[in-house]
Amino acid sequence: MSEIPEKNDKKPNQQTRLSRRGFLKASAGAAATALGVVGAITSSPGVANAVIDLGYKNSLYKQMDYTPIKGQWSKLKPKMDYGGASVRFVEHNDQWLGTSQIIGKVERTNESDGGFPYAIRGLLGTKSQYGFVSQAIRYPLGDALMLPTQEISKPNIVSGTPKPDKLPIPDPEQMSMHIKDLAYYLRADEVGIGKMPSYGYYKAVMDPPEGAYAAGIVTLETPYVDVPVTESMPYVICVAVEQHWETYAASTGYDGISLEQSFRSYHATANISVVMAQYIRNLGYHARAHHFGNYEAVMGPLLIAAGMGELTRTGDCVAHPRMGFRNKVAAITTDLPLLPDKPIDFGMLDFCRVCKKCAETCPNQAITYDVDPVEFNGYLRWNTDAYKCAAFRTGNEEGVNCGRCVKTCPWNSKEKSWFHDVGIWIGSRGQTASSLLKKIDDMFGYGTEEITRYKWWLEWPEMYKIRIPADKQ
Repeated sequence: MSEIPEKNDKKPNQQTRLSRRGFLKASAGAAATALGVVGAITSSPGVANAVIDLGYKNSLYKQMDYTPIKGQWSKLKPKMDYGGASVRFVEHNDQWLGTSQIIGKVERTNESDGGFPYAIRGLLGTKSQYGFVSQAIRYPLGDALMLPTQEISKPNIVSGTPKPDKLPIPDPEQMSMHIKDLAYYLRADEVGIGKMPSYGYYKAVMDPPEGAYAAGIVTLETPYVDVPVTESMPYVICVAVEQHWETYAASTGYDGISLEQSFRSYHATANISVVMAQYIRNLGYHARAHHFGNYEAVMGPLLIAAGMGELTRTGDCVAHPRMGFRNKVAAITTDLPLLPDKPIDFGMLDFCRVCKKCAETCPNQAITYDVDPVEFNGYLRWNTDAYKCAAFRTGNEEGVNCGRCVKTCPWNSKEKSWFHDVGIWIGSRGQTASSLLKKIDDMFGYGTEEITRYKWWLEWPEMYKIRIPADKQ
């Protein structure tokens, strides 16, 4: 683990800031000219053709009347929306998973080795231990969102036996489009299909699961066992639901609503994944949902395999070209015949090399300042301190949990606009262009301002105090 620089006491940068809301009221042409980007936009296909032609074939199988147009992403969403980013497709093989380079054997890991399980065991301190198990009840909406998530986390809901007779289905290309349409119909913001990496499964998961401790279903005194994961499916379907932009715009990123930003999207993706898994089982194929309340798979490599993004400086967060990592995800592993999407490259590694905004604004300085990714478990990534991150998130008493990096990342922190799309195009064009996007981001105050007119939620600071039993203090 790299040494993390100490915080300094410098005063905030006094550089000039513009009002982006005033700026966006200007005509698009005049404003873009002011930034000198009109020529770049008109001369480059990066923005005009940000939608990628996937080249799917138009073929039929058996008697199914299902005929997507050649090149469509799906029927409901014919063109994939990458938000202006310049995207190219890359490889998934024994040397590369997308833009993540594999330099040795990638070992499967135990769920119990994560930051939150360390908190459960008291390895991050007593405050973090009791902070983790009380986080849902320390804000009323957290408990309200956790309750229904518990119900769809049960083993018989996430998994089950397929119907004995397989129903007729289209060929894998068309079935993949149909599955994407199903995800959008169920209100997913984005979906992708990947070839399941063998190391995408945990080696073993906790029983009771981590979520049972967070929900208060079991007490801290309840021991867990590591249960080996034996499933091995060829395909994975990943679904994502965005966290609420306006709420993050008004939040510090670690106040009362922070946990609920995660829970809201976790609950949504959990619902989508269990419905999709049951639908696939009803077709006669195996399918298992993996979501916040019951995982057997690690989401990072699955998202990359499914063409949903690239790893970021945060270590294990995968950024999508349009959404960044301001979303929560779930997955469905299956043997339903599908055509996997390709991993993508939209310049995130180059951007993270020069930005460092998440590291600079992390309340616990848990995110590395290293320029380049380093070796970790057989592949290259930025080796952020997951335990330092978890210690702050579980021990935070200024709110509940933390999503400061989600708020401040330039890829995550902007409203939908032509200006944002131009910025994304700039940021996906290499390190020099990425430096320009970072400067524009800072100039307009993205990720650091708190827009009070969007603050709709209530705060109860007295509830944020972590209560530790007297005999444990």
